[in-house]
Amino acid sequence: MRRRIAVIGSGPAGLTFARVLHRHGCPATVFERDPAPDARAQGGTLDLHEGLGQRALDKAGLLEEFQALSRPEGQAMRILDTDGAVLRDWRPHPGERANPEIDRGQLRDLLLGPLDVQWGRGVTHVVPGSRDGVQVHFADGRRETFDLVVGADGAWSRTRPAVSSVTPHYTGVTAVETSLDDVDTRHPDLARLIGDGSMAAYGVNRALVAQRNSGGHVKVYAQFRAPLDWHTHLDLADAGAVRASLLALFDGWAAPVLDLLGHGTAFVHRPLFVLPVAHTWTHVPGVTLLGDAAHLMPPLGAGANLAMLEGAELAESIATCPGDRDAAVRAFEEQMWARAGRWAKITTSGLERLVSPDPATALAFFDELQPA
Repeated sequence: MRRRIAVIGSGPAGLTFARVLHRHGCPATVFERDPAPDARAQGGTLDLHEGLGQRALDKAGLLEEFQALSRPEGQAMRILDTDGAVLRDWRPHPGERANPEIDRGQLRDLLLGPLDVQWGRGVTHVVPGSRDGVQVHFADGRRETFDLVVGADGAWSRTRPAVSSVTPHYTGVTAVETSLDDVDTRHPDLARLIGDGSMAAYGVNRALVAQRNSGGHVKVYAQFRAPLDWHTHLDLADAGAVRASLLALFDGWAAPVLDLLGHGTAFVHRPLFVLPVAHTWTHVPGVTLLGDAAHLMPPLGAGANLAMLEGAELAESIATCPGDRDAAVRAFEEQMWARAGRWAKITTSGLERLVSPDPATALAFFDELQPA
């Protein structure tokens, strides 16, 4: 079978790329290893920035639909100390839409629309340079050939080795995720503590972050510096044991803050990995990367936004330069590397300041982000 463009991965980057191509009348096929759109939870909420993610949605013709789904109130941010005292309480002005929040699942549904997505089609590897184009090898044993393969398959990309031998490295910071459901009814005190958007408390080399999603769902992240194998004495499937270990790690923090962990019912280990700040590669005709596959960085609000804008820009470049697609891709890569490198420096520095020996550096980091 021969298709001109393959997109590996149905995250924000790949779907935005395919959706903008579709708007320009250019077909592409998205391959996703998940067996169905709702096969697993899509993760926490995203704040889409006016000049990045929202700009990408505008290029896809979806900005108005996004605005109807998004939660401007989710831009609120509250910072506490470990005693539970409120240090900062930022709230959006009426009508402010600089960084409204949207659940990842809602964003995926918005982007999917009319796209050709083949579910349950995991990729094992990609081989460029064949006579007929680029070969994509699938987990089911099949192979298909394309003119262009766009790897948007995340941190542990199966496409990346076709252009780069670099692999992600551990930052030294681990996150353990849990969640609270129906928080306004079941945990009204925590609902008030968190507010309308996000809440964070910072201590020595650790942090607790709570983030509202829609429908009264809250994601909670315990972040701390630790060896990658810190959990070897724990059964991560034993929620009670993980909860007890985390409560011991955050011992001495205010009881209302610790309740964020105490009421968690399941815990997911998410060590933070990154690619080198200046990750680039020698251009390979017929293959390129987007998003985390290209520039995995600390999760401080930039990654999905960059990924979506990259997808939109690459799609526009291809649609407007049909006669020299490879030159368009090469020019796009240069632009992506420069912008992603700047953001990788910002987010790497941000993680160092947010999970640090001096909690005051976290507060200063957020102060710098606020408009004058």
